[in-house]
Amino acid sequence: MTAFPPGFLWGASTAPHQIEGNNLNSDFWASEGRVPGMERSGDACDSYHRYAEDMRLLADAGLTAYRFGIEWARIEPLPGHISRAELAHYRRMIDTAVGLGLTPVVTLHHFTSPLWFAQEGGWLGDRAVGRFRAYVEAVCPILDGVEWVVTMNEPNMLAIMVGMARAMESRQGSEQQASEEWQSPTVDTASPRPALPAPDVKIGERLVEAHHAAREALRTHLPGAKVGWTVANRAFVARPGAEDKKRELEHIWEDLYLDGSRGDDFVGVQSYSSQWVGPDGVEPHPQAPDNTLVGTAYRPDALAIAVRHTAEVTGGLPILVTENGIATHDDTRRIAYTREALDHLEATVTEGADVRGYLHWSLLDNYEWGHWEPTFGLIAVDRETFERRPKPSLAWLGETARRTAN
Repeated sequence: MTAFPPGFLWGASTAPHQIEGNNLNSDFWASEGRVPGMERSGDACDSYHRYAEDMRLLADAGLTAYRFGIEWARIEPLPGHISRAELAHYRRMIDTAVGLGLTPVVTLHHFTSPLWFAQEGGWLGDRAVGRFRAYVEAVCPILDGVEWVVTMNEPNMLAIMVGMARAMESRQGSEQQASEEWQSPTVDTASPRPALPAPDVKIGERLVEAHHAAREALRTHLPGAKVGWTVANRAFVARPGAEDKKRELEHIWEDLYLDGSRGDDFVGVQSYSSQWVGPDGVEPHPQAPDNTLVGTAYRPDALAIAVRHTAEVTGGLPILVTENGIATHDDTRRIAYTREALDHLEATVTEGADVRGYLHWSLLDNYEWGHWEPTFGLIAVDRETFERRPKPSLAWLGETARRTAN
C-alpha cells in the first residue's frame, strides 16, 4: 500500500455510550430495558475507567490515531449545569492519547443526548440548536490542541433513530407498541428484513443547522482545529433501469448531509456494506451464508463506492474514513475483509480522492445499540472481568500501518 500520503492516520474508533458504561443521564439509557428485545448497556466495557489501557493497546500495536467521543449527558446532566469533573475527565483522555503518540479524533455527539434534552423536545425542540451550540462551547476549552473534531456522528442514522423513537412514543400503551421488539437501525435482526425507513428530512435539516452552529462555535474558539461530521454511507448500487431511483434515495439518505458538510474541513466516511436499489427502492439484504452478524452483505468494496460518491458530492472535500469494519466472530474473516477494503480504498487514492486516514470500527467488542451479540472489535472484552484480549486483527492492522509509514 504505497498510495497513502505521508501523515496518513491509522487507527480505530469507539463511541462513549457503547464502551464507557453507566451513562445514566442519557436518553438511550432511559430506553434500555423498557423496550422488548433491547438489552441494557450496563457497565458496557468499563472504558470510562479503563481508557488508558485501551489506548495503550492501540498504540503498542503500531496505530497512530484514536477516535473517541465526549458524552453530552455527562458534561451537562441538567440544563445549564456543566460538570467540571467530567470536562477534566475527557481532557485526561485527550492528554493520554497524545502522550501515547495517538492523534485524538474527538466526536462531540454520537447518537446519545441528555435525557432532559429529549424531554424538552429533542432535535425538533425549539431550543435544540442553541442547546447543542452551548454544549459545544462548554467543551471547547478542553479541546485545545485537538486537530480533528467531529461535531456529530452519522446524522442520517440519528434522524432514523429519532424518527423511530417518536413513532414508538406515539404508539405508547397500544397493543402494537407492547408487542413490537426493538430493531436497532444498525442490526438486521431478521434476514431479509424490510428496508429501514428513510431518514426524516425535517430532522435532517435541523441536524444540518445544529452542525453549522457547532462548526461556527468551534472555529471561533479553536481556529486551528479541523471540523467536520461523519455520514453513514449506504454505498447504493442501481439495478438496470433504477438509476433515477438511486439518485432520489441518495439525496434523502446521504446527499442532504454531504451537502451540509460544504465549508467543513473534512467529512467522515462510514461504510460497512453495499445495498442494491431497484425500481421500487432499497432492496433488503438477501439471505446468504456469508452475511455478517448484523445481517448485511459481505461487501468490502463498499468503502470505495462510498468514498467515490462522497468525493463527487462534496467536490473533493478531504475525507477521513472514520468507520469501516465487519461484525463477525471469525477474526480471520475480519482481516480478509479489511485487507480487501483497504485495497479498494487505495485505488480511490490513486484515482485522486483526498483521503487522510483510516479508522477501523471498532477498537473493542461493544454494545451495539440494544444488542451485545455483534462483535466488531479488534479487541475482545470479557464482560464479567473486563479483561482485554487483543485479536490477531489488531496486530495485523498495526503492522499494515507500520509498513505504510516506512
